[in-house]
Amino acid sequence: QVQLMESGGGSVQVGGSLKLSCSATGHILSSCEMGWYRQAPGKEREWVAVISGDGTKDYRDAVKGRFTISRDDDYTLSMQMNSLKTEDTAVYYCSADCGAAYGLQHGLNFWGQGTQVTVSS
Repeated sequence: QVQLMESGGGSVQVGGSLKLSCSATGHILSSCEMGWYRQAPGKEREWVAVISGDGTKDYRDAVKGRFTISRDDDYTLSMQMNSLKTEDTAVYYCSADCGAAYGLQHGLNFWGQGTQVTVSS
């Protein structure tokens, strides 16, 4: 089975930077869509950034121009976060959707355990 593990979270001041990394193990394909999600206390989990199998990237409006998602190889995903704001405080999760990659008509999703990002003023 596919397993994902995040690293790189921590505490920073407003305007600071962090780089999150995600390492994958198991039978993951290069064509799986991968991304980052986050969940703040009392809020629903929301998507932050995604990268498709062909390398196409997308970001939610709140982080555009500040965050950059990258896939270094089949097993490594990262996200550079700059100009951090207090509203970026959340647990960040690495994800993979391999439904299309495996020829399925539905999603096949995997999640990491999360890494805490705290931004203080």
